[in-house]
Amino acid sequence: MLDQMPPATTLAAAAKKVADLAAEHAAEADTRRRLTPEVASALVSAGFARHGVPAAFGGAGSSFPDLLHALITVGGGCASASWCGLSLAASGRIAAFLPRRGQQEIWRDSPDVPIAAALPPAGTATRVDGGWELTGRWAFVSAIDFAEWVLVCVPADGLPIFCAVPRRDLAVEDTWFTVGMRGTGSRTVVLDRAVVPDHLTCAQTAVVAGCNDHLADPAYRVSVLGSMPPLFAAPALGAALGALPVWADVVGRKSRDGRPEPRYQQVLAQTAAELDSARLLVERACETAGGLPSEADIARTARDASMAAELTRVAIERLFSTGGTAMQVEGHPVGRAWRDVHCAVAHTLLKVDVSSAHFAKLAWPAS
Repeated sequence: MLDQMPPATTLAAAAKKVADLAAEHAAEADTRRRLTPEVASALVSAGFARHGVPAAFGGAGSSFPDLLHALITVGGGCASASWCGLSLAASGRIAAFLPRRGQQEIWRDSPDVPIAAALPPAGTATRVDGGWELTGRWAFVSAIDFAEWVLVCVPADGLPIFCAVPRRDLAVEDTWFTVGMRGTGSRTVVLDRAVVPDHLTCAQTAVVAGCNDHLADPAYRVSVLGSMPPLFAAPALGAALGALPVWADVVGRKSRDGRPEPRYQQVLAQTAAELDSARLLVERACETAGGLPSEADIARTARDASMAAELTRVAIERLFSTGGTAMQVEGHPVGRAWRDVHCAVAHTLLKVDVSSAHFAKLAWPAS
């Protein structure tokens, strides 16, 4: 019931070791508001950074199901570590939309280059000879503490573009003071007249729509909505799955014979079923994303991810509310998971109203 059984791949095998290490450092990451260097290094070594890198540069080729299982596994140890693993993989995939010259500049020495990304457009871009001069602030950049490059999105002549900026050209402001997901260290990137050449830029619309002129692999030709929502649900799902046996142990030790009263038995069964259901939803969504999903598939993927996120939120809420005062003490893993899940599932890609609007178009198409 509580076992996690990822497929036997290199990333999946490494993820279990990362999860164990991340669990040991989770409290420290939560307090310091950033991953420890040991965990950050373990994420890169496990293959999260190279996961979205094209095979031509030594990458893993971006298998969505493999990444999903690894993120759920790491999330069982630390949701923030899982989210940073997601950020590394997703940012590498965005960088794969850069012109080949730009890809070579980033990955010429190794595919294991940690990249962070700021997704919402911000700042200003001024056209200069051979590129763009960028100035501005980009908030909530996860994994920025150990990233060697950052992809910022900026309006350029009215159209948003992603620009790859090396670490030496940016500053980081400590602005990450949140209720949950503290260990992601999602601070603010600041650029002051940083010049980015054209070969380190790509259109945001191409990334969002999955229009990649450089790669034939279907994994790089699927839209953001058709591929990323279930992956964004994974860290929270992993955290809730990890919290369930901790809750069961605490409640079980309170009973005289090791079997709590019926109301706790119901909590256990109902919560486990909800989390199993959430996992099945995101697994199917990622299997679908691995091909060339239809519009109906894409709408269902977004719907299933948001439903999985809601099931996860309800499940962790039940565990926390029935766990007693001990789980409300600062530093308790169930309390931390409760905070992390509530913050993680609030992401835009997991909003029920947004996914519902896409899915409703299938039933009620515009005339």
